[in-house]
Amino acid sequence: MAHFIDRRLNGKNKSTVNRQRFMRRHNSQIKKAVSDAVNNRSIQDITSGESVSIPTRDISEPIFHQGKGGERTIVHPGNDQFITGDKINRPPPGSGSGAGDGEASDSGEGNDDFNFQISKDEYLDLLFEDLELPNLQENQLNSIVEMKTHRAGYTSSGNPGNIALVKSLKNSLARRTALTGSKKRKIKALQQQIDALTNQGDIEGQFVDELKNEIAALKERISKVPFIDTFDLRYNNFEQYAVPNSQAVMFCLMDVSGSMDQPTKDMAKRFYILLYLFLTRTYKTIEVVYIRHHTQAKEVDEHEFFYSQETGGTIVSSALKLMDKIVTDKFPANEWNIYAAQASDGDNWADDSPLCRKILLDKIMPKVRYFSYIEITSRAHQTLWREYEKVAEVYSQFALQHIRQLDDIYPVFRELFKKQVA
Repeated sequence: MAHFIDRRLNGKNKSTVNRQRFMRRHNSQIKKAVSDAVNNRSIQDITSGESVSIPTRDISEPIFHQGKGGERTIVHPGNDQFITGDKINRPPPGSGSGAGDGEASDSGEGNDDFNFQISKDEYLDLLFEDLELPNLQENQLNSIVEMKTHRAGYTSSGNPGNIALVKSLKNSLARRTALTGSKKRKIKALQQQIDALTNQGDIEGQFVDELKNEIAALKERISKVPFIDTFDLRYNNFEQYAVPNSQAVMFCLMDVSGSMDQPTKDMAKRFYILLYLFLTRTYKTIEVVYIRHHTQAKEVDEHEFFYSQETGGTIVSSALKLMDKIVTDKFPANEWNIYAAQASDGDNWADDSPLCRKILLDKIMPKVRYFSYIEITSRAHQTLWREYEKVAEVYSQFALQHIRQLDDIYPVFRELFKKQVA
């Protein structure tokens, strides 16, 4: 059986640098394809990679070439079909060459788009480029400290599992060279004396025997030097250091009442899946709390939040009350950066909307870093939107956005979480 070992310095990913350069060059076209994919994909496929098409003319390289130049006399052949003033009909579909028509051209050249596949990681990097949680701060660093481990050289004692083989063998070689180097040089000099006496014919002389005995003694001493000694052993040393960390919690509130038809729920789910991917990909220590509500609110897990079906009336304040209770019980504002995102079609009991505004102003907004509300409807805004506008007038960290159709989701999401320029 033959074994092949790839010893190339950049064998497996040898085109990585060229690929990254290509993606930087065509960043705007790739980002547009990623943005379109958010709207066109199903919820289950939103995290996979994407196939991107770029017109061939956009990837052609400019070149310098020798022009024909000079004065030239050219005789063009005439035609037997047209005269001056005739109009030429547009070629029928499918009769051209290239341009993605699937037909081979007579000249051997075409204008088909260039297609290439971006990976899942590249897709998500482009999807969430230039996004962040606004107003993130470090709270109570003494109680929110993460310990990380890093390499810190070598140590002469440690766990056998951490032994540094290469470093230990280098120490062994250095020790054996230092202990035997002078003896080997002396053996070489004695051997040269024996060779000189041999050339002179004094093979059986007493002096030659003494030299040979001395060489044998030196070789015996060299053989007693151990190949490796405990003094040579070195172990990888690891140290821990404290990293102050900012903890954040995101509350996801979604209306699942009967007024939320299935297309509206699908758009809300799509928005929250984007939010979930953004949070879990960007922040390692973030907590996500899911709250669904109709006339009553309930904290649920991720699967139930996205896929469970419920019907009923709408009382939005029930979700805000439950959020305030969870914040009070589990997430003190002096220790956590608290964020919230709420999705609804705007339908609510008229008497309940002022109560929602009061809960936000008195209890929730003083504790949160950012609260975003998206209303998914094609109707005119109702009382809930108007009450929330009053909250936005008081707190700058309260944001409202309106989604009318599927194409609005990704632009609205980027608008809510774009990086703030100092």
